[in-house]
Amino acid sequence: MSDTATPELGKEIVRRRTFAIISHPDAGKTTLTERILRAGGAIQLAGNVRAKGERRRTRSDWMAIERDRGISVVSSVMTFDYGGCVFNLLDTPGHEDFSEDTYRTLTAVDSAVMVIDAAKGIEDRTRKLFEICRLRDIPIVTFINKMDREAQDPFALLDEIASSLALDTCPATWPVGRAATFVGTYDLLNGKLNTLTPLAETDDRLVHMREELELAEAALPEFDRESFDAGHLTPVFFGSAIKEIGVTDLLDALVAFGPSPRAQAAESRTVTADEPGMTALVFKIQANMDPNHRDRIAFARICSGRLTRGMKLRHTRTGKSFAVHTPQFFFAQDRHLAEEAFAGDVVGIPNHGTLRIGDTLTEGEEIRFTGVPHFAPEILRRVRLDDAMKAKKLKQALVQLAEEGVVQLFRPQDGAPPIVGVVGTLQLDVLQARLRAEYGVGIGFDSTPFSLARWITGARDKIEAFTASNRSAMADDLDDDPVFLATSNFMMRRTEEQNPDIKFHDIKQIGIDIG
Repeated sequence: MSDTATPELGKEIVRRRTFAIISHPDAGKTTLTERILRAGGAIQLAGNVRAKGERRRTRSDWMAIERDRGISVVSSVMTFDYGGCVFNLLDTPGHEDFSEDTYRTLTAVDSAVMVIDAAKGIEDRTRKLFEICRLRDIPIVTFINKMDREAQDPFALLDEIASSLALDTCPATWPVGRAATFVGTYDLLNGKLNTLTPLAETDDRLVHMREELELAEAALPEFDRESFDAGHLTPVFFGSAIKEIGVTDLLDALVAFGPSPRAQAAESRTVTADEPGMTALVFKIQANMDPNHRDRIAFARICSGRLTRGMKLRHTRTGKSFAVHTPQFFFAQDRHLAEEAFAGDVVGIPNHGTLRIGDTLTEGEEIRFTGVPHFAPEILRRVRLDDAMKAKKLKQALVQLAEEGVVQLFRPQDGAPPIVGVVGTLQLDVLQARLRAEYGVGIGFDSTPFSLARWITGARDKIEAFTASNRSAMADDLDDDPVFLATSNFMMRRTEEQNPDIKFHDIKQIGIDIG
């Protein structure tokens, strides 16, 4: 274990705020992201997902398919300064077909902002994402959006969060007015009124707010830092992203009590952020961000210490040395060179397929971070090539897109065409669109007899015997780990019963050998 950080290093790390925004689709997450970036001075004109033309080109949705459909399908990273802190904002896809990308992103953050639609309350996707945060004890800040429209009563919303998520709620702000008359918020933590226009003391909205606040203060817990840090209590902010009400309340709170970089679990020990030895975890790969340069960017969270440009690091999966010549900070697709980065920061590292999701980089120590998951796909399809002359190109493209996490790739051991696995059908549309746009390869999909994929582990001789007797149902994944493909749940159960020496897994932890 290394000694503790120098005062300078400690100071830099303490001012990092790395967080993700999670929500159900259509709760206004992308609009909130835009407004946060604008409040942070990062952009002049905030885009709007539903707007037209240039206004609609929201900075975090940069891929053509995202722009066409008005949804986020890949996680974007944006770095900006605000209030003396360095913010790393990780935007995540709202659509459940891209949940794997979101789960991986949540391994790289220290807190999450949960966006809730004021009319709809807690929705399914919000609940699932919250559970992932809970598994990791990630502190949650809640932003109840769209208070400028017809909304549920604030008490009902707070009660729903408390009962549905088993999470204590503490209002940090309170709405002034409702729907068309919503003009701002009252900041309970600092005792400040923030409204778009000055209001007379006798204004009905203020009178009503004071009455509600009396009730709220009597009935609801006060903000408790310890409880928030442990993930047991969420401060709740009311606002309207589209009208830019409540956005600075949220940012100011993240400056005041947003968690600094947390410790990260590795196979052999836990790594704390303030250790001087630099370590980093690759949680995402994005290919072809710049269509002119066919580049591959590995997004890495710095887990401890300081990264400097030109640093030679150890790539612990391969044991080889890896020089970081051009680490980059991102602002959606815009980027600039990072001369240095500190624990908590997320940097992009250009590489040519060397780095994979789940890889660890260190200054020499032999450690591997854990906890980055692959989930068994729910849809399996064979890839049908339109032009047989492009078979080699297709093979290369599928490997690259699988390394990026767009799909999972399974190569049948009997030599049949490759099978791709996805969580939802929208991923297939993305694969098809990107193969055509980025690689010039046209494909279709054929059904397979298989409906389930499971990674297998066991003694080497047992795996070899199992593989030999189930050749037509066996495939290798991207890491050459063996995967059993079952035609039905019934067949899966029967295979498990008949092979007690083999374990079948629906989750594979990246960075942990399962062979």
